[in-house]
Amino acid sequence: MTSSWLIRNDTDRQRMLDMDRRLRPGRQRSFAVLAAALLICGPWLGWWTLGPLVVAALLFYVADRHMSGLHRPEYLAFAAWAAAALIIAICVALSGGPKIATTSWLAIPTVTLAARFSKRGVVAGVAFTLVLLLAIALGVDPQATLANPTIVVAPAALIVAVAMLSVALMESDIEHRSRAVLDELTGALNRTALTSRVEELEQQSAVTGAPVGLVLADVDHFKQVNDVHGHVTGDAVLRDFAYLMRKELRAFDLIYRLGGEEFLVLLPGASTDQAWAIAEQLRRAIDGCLLAGGVDVTISCGVAASVPGSLFVCDMVFAAADAALYEAKRTGRNRVSSAAASPQLQPVAAG
Repeated sequence: MTSSWLIRNDTDRQRMLDMDRRLRPGRQRSFAVLAAALLICGPWLGWWTLGPLVVAALLFYVADRHMSGLHRPEYLAFAAWAAAALIIAICVALSGGPKIATTSWLAIPTVTLAARFSKRGVVAGVAFTLVLLLAIALGVDPQATLANPTIVVAPAALIVAVAMLSVALMESDIEHRSRAVLDELTGALNRTALTSRVEELEQQSAVTGAPVGLVLADVDHFKQVNDVHGHVTGDAVLRDFAYLMRKELRAFDLIYRLGGEEFLVLLPGASTDQAWAIAEQLRRAIDGCLLAGGVDVTISCGVAASVPGSLFVCDMVFAAADAALYEAKRTGRNRVSSAAASPQLQPVAAG
């Protein structure tokens, strides 16, 4: 589990990536609305104000294309957000500063903060926006600001209020969505979350052709754990097992509980060999480690990956990994089996 000052854990990181994908159409429409407003106000503000808006749109375009492959995507997301807020501030400053109505536009980026970052990220974003507001007010027309502080106080209150309301709404949404996508026993993601992530990776592979690795992990002889130690200990073992796996994975590699003692790990950008190495790392981390109740378990893993340069079709890769998992169990358990030569994994050209 990898945290940062912007993101509390890997689940929140996945939520950020998912929310970023969902925000993309709305962000594009909001840029269109701002562009239309600037066109209408062009005779008064100047047509040049469209230039910075285009730059902000390009920054988000670049960030969107590189986000999911980064170890800490939240930093790129926050940098793109801060750059957009700065560009809006520059537009406001050059078009008249605190004396014109566009100062309120600084509240627009604040709306998306709570949807993507932790409370610390929201506080940092709001503080950054308020600094920009003060810089505009005191840098462009300090006399007007001192003579009439309301031209700063009013937009500042709007920015803070929007952030507070966004946090409250997002916390409620997170609570309800977490119940829908998290396995209550282990805290791993569930099949609902897997479906959403698979759709995203299949779309990305059509554009990039990057491989996607998949690891199926199954706790060996788990029925014996329940029979000997009881179901309460068995549940605790599964919780510890999921926690240990999360510790070993990269920030953007996510673990899903398929049911019972079977888990799946999606590895964006991983070839079959790389997926095998990660699976072996997981196997070694579990082997010999005492879990809840002093229980010692092992795991068997089946590994497969899409062919680089081809489409990622999850059903095909999953079938190959499932066959490899069966082979690992058939040949003695506590091992990793690869589906490198599986007939299911024939290249499908990416468009």
